[in-house]
Amino acid sequence: MSDFKAMLFDLDDTLLNRDEAVEKMFSVIYETCYEGVKHSTNKKMLQKFKEYDKRSYGCGDKIKVLEPFFDEFPPKYRLPRTSIQNFWNSHFPYCFSINQHTINIVNTIKMHVEVAIITNGSIQRQKAKIETTNLSSCFETIIISEEAGFSKPDKRIFHLALNKLNVQPEEAVFIGDDIEKDIGGCQKANMKGIWFNPRMIRNETSIKPYAEISSLDQLLRCFT
Repeated sequence: MSDFKAMLFDLDDTLLNRDEAVEKMFSVIYETCYEGVKHSTNKKMLQKFKEYDKRSYGCGDKIKVLEPFFDEFPPKYRLPRTSIQNFWNSHFPYCFSINQHTINIVNTIKMHVEVAIITNGSIQRQKAKIETTNLSSCFETIIISEEAGFSKPDKRIFHLALNKLNVQPEEAVFIGDDIEKDIGGCQKANMKGIWFNPRMIRNETSIKPYAEISSLDQLLRCFT
């Protein structure tokens, strides 16, 4: 793998821990909309909130998360339907954090090859996440699907990044957690894909990643 000239990364659930951010977002909603809820109920609410979020993951319309959640758990103060999207956009990106170890890994890789981010999502939310976690200081090339006009697994978004980096598909590798959108997508662009799979999820697709890792630290072996 040391022959590669570029490493391209997914953002959510690869560089950033989205699950932790979802829990923080639930806390924001809980503090804003609910009072006097018992602890046991709170745990159930968090579980259901995660389920609604997962169900609509990849969809920009977060009304689909909060409206059914509010229907199941009526709040003391219910956000108006017209305000839900703005509320989500104003709070969720700032629920993300990144540990210094991940930053160090990226900066070490950057000493050897070009690095870039390709992420699906809205310009506003994804840019806010990147700025909040200071990833903008690590990556000069950042491709956001809404800005690009197409999203993973469309091969064109990978080609766009490769063109910006001035590298050929066979000279680059993509690292992501979604076996279909990330690994299947980059393979359509004739790139190799490394599946980031810290939860050791079973691959039940026909997609065969170039490699599989459970920690970003394992990428450093490419340069030792």
